[in-house]
Amino acid sequence: MNKQQLIKHLADHAEVTNKQAESMLNALTTTVLDTVRAGGELVITDLGKFGTAQRAAKTGRNPKTGEAIQIAAKRVPTFTAAKKLKDYAAN
Repeated sequence: MNKQQLIKHLADHAEVTNKQAESMLNALTTTVLDTVRAGGELVITDLGKFGTAQRAAKTGRNPKTGEAIQIAAKRVPTFTAAKKLKDYAAN
């Protein structure tokens, strides 16, 4: 499902116009992005948890030359699926 199909699906189920559904989807996306950028956590019941995790610095290898390189520490986005989502995917 792409974004336009999702907007149509939301509009049909929420009984709103496509424009209103797109506005709701864009607001949700912005909220998730802003929360993750701030290092916070957003929990949507029955869907999952959006957040961030810190990755430590490590030494890696350049696959072309085999030379050791230093990989910097960084913060990465995470998503943990809720039990209900996992159950739906299993059926």
